[in-house]
Amino acid sequence: MTQEPLLAARDVSVTFRESGRPVEAVGSASVYVHANEAVGLVGESGSGKSTLARVLVGLQRPDRGDVLLEGRSMYGASRGYVGADRRKVQMVFQDPYGSLNPRMRVVTAVAEAYRAWNPSGRAQAREAAEDLLRSMGISAVDAKKRPRMLSGGQRQRVSVARALAPAPSILVADEPTSAIDQSAQAQLLNLLRELRAARGLAIVFISHDLGVIRYLTSRVYVMRRGEIVETGPTEQVMRAPRHDYTKALLSSIPGAQRWSR
Repeated sequence: MTQEPLLAARDVSVTFRESGRPVEAVGSASVYVHANEAVGLVGESGSGKSTLARVLVGLQRPDRGDVLLEGRSMYGASRGYVGADRRKVQMVFQDPYGSLNPRMRVVTAVAEAYRAWNPSGRAQAREAAEDLLRSMGISAVDAKKRPRMLSGGQRQRVSVARALAPAPSILVADEPTSAIDQSAQAQLLNLLRELRAARGLAIVFISHDLGVIRYLTSRVYVMRRGEIVETGPTEQVMRAPRHDYTKALLSSIPGAQRWSR
């Protein structure tokens, strides 16, 4: 691809303090994603991928480096994401129950997200929310329920609907399949593929599961201890990994040796 990336992190570093000592969660990481592209970010727990995801969506300011959205600096002016830029990058979190208001009916939660970025009345926002939930496979009956009354897979699809309500250009999904069963995982992954095809949505998908990354993405970044240790087209990395860490990740997946054939 030769066009300018839609979203690009350049030499991003994030340091936290643990027991009074500095701990680098992300060190000089650079990633990019183009329009209508699905990019994977993979690594073990604690590799820094979730912290990097929060930097990409504007929830965590980096100590060094910058994020460019459509070529514009998001952190260089010390302001972060503001105005219309905030709606363009939305996030789906790992825990769908924790990210939804347990006292709010799901159609209301999605309608509020819609109204936050659309000058519309409640009736129009509710109608838009119902349509969006229906496209996620949530029935009109289930849309009136509270999160605890839905399955884990349904709650995660509601979370996707709420993230899509502002009509973003980029969806950052942080381990969205880890808290749901295999059947629900398959439904969610197919839904994300359909969204990319139908809406031209760019997706950054964070996971520790290389099989999921292989299914959904066209490029992948492998993270270890806060650093990007390998990157390239997903199939190429899966079939002929160069870094020992990537090889170790692949060796832990039953049947992954067949990918190199």
